[in-house]
Amino acid sequence: MSHLARLVTTLAAPAALSGADAAPRLEGGPSARLLVQRGDAELVVRELRGSAVSASVRFPAPWPRRFGGYAVSPDAGLAVFTGPHALRAVDSAGTVRWELRHRCWAGCAGHTAFDEYGDDRDHRYASSGSAAFSADGKLLWAHVLGPLSGEQPDGDRGEEEWLVLDAEDGTVLARTRTRTSAAGSVHVPHPDPGQMGLSVGEGQEGAPLRWGRWDGRSLAVDTFGGEDRVLLAVSPTGNRLLTVTHDQDTLALHRTADGSVQGELTADAVPRHHALDADDDEVWEDSETEACFDYEGGFLDEDTLLVGTVESDEEFGAGRHWLVDATRMRLTGRVGYPVEVSGLPRALGDGTWYTVSEDENALHVWAL
Repeated sequence: MSHLARLVTTLAAPAALSGADAAPRLEGGPSARLLVQRGDAELVVRELRGSAVSASVRFPAPWPRRFGGYAVSPDAGLAVFTGPHALRAVDSAGTVRWELRHRCWAGCAGHTAFDEYGDDRDHRYASSGSAAFSADGKLLWAHVLGPLSGEQPDGDRGEEEWLVLDAEDGTVLARTRTRTSAAGSVHVPHPDPGQMGLSVGEGQEGAPLRWGRWDGRSLAVDTFGGEDRVLLAVSPTGNRLLTVTHDQDTLALHRTADGSVQGELTADAVPRHHALDADDDEVWEDSETEACFDYEGGFLDEDTLLVGTVESDEEFGAGRHWLVDATRMRLTGRVGYPVEVSGLPRALGDGTWYTVSEDENALHVWAL
């Protein structure tokens, strides 16, 4: 079955794309979204409220984008840049609000300026952490390599930590060791400001998932998925989580309350690609040609998932996007578009999703 998509709107990238810029993204909730684009020199943000688009807010970047990530507060008033040595918060006027230094992800003794390590290969290809604001913008959750500045190191490499900070001034409110060995990580926010997901990628070693709960006094962390689940999304109500196994073979729906699995869908339910020769069973049986789910997927609405098999489709033709009935974890059909689209679908939770144009200079927002 094919589910036909219609184009809702096209949003131009907030910055002129160059080789140093990333493709634009949509972030935030349904009442107000942020159109965000990270370049080497700055982070550009536009707020979208209905059909109204605000003027661009430009946050100067302390280091090029390949040296770290970013997080933007829901009101676009503060950006936090994650880097090899520190978290740095910059407000909409370009002023550094606060900085929290930590042990270097590249393992060096420490640097105070980008010029000191910008040409160093170990820094360029170092592991990294990540950060995200809570739904109300009052907290910042950050995955860093400890110890923090001024503390004595515990071991040669240090220990990865998950921090909860006051976003206004950078005060550390809570912290815990993640017991991970990250190549990189991603935060997945929850509608409740006191909850947050952390998905840690350890390369071929695994994909630990941590779920944090902060009640204003203490931080409790649960481990879901047996160290082998990549967290993709949280449902609009916050009651359910979507994960994919590290080998990209199985999607699972979990209860947020305890991480228990409510249903699963394996990739062998995905029809073979139309570009394959129907009589060439030998090719299809080769494990390298089987479909696998992408490390990108989400909730179109509370009961509908939007996922892709783009990565595994590339060898045979256009990447495919799929709808899944979340109540039964059953594939209901492929998404059909009126024009050719590229890349992965990114669900927004309100019945819409977006794709990035092939030249990465625009976002196309879609609905069924």
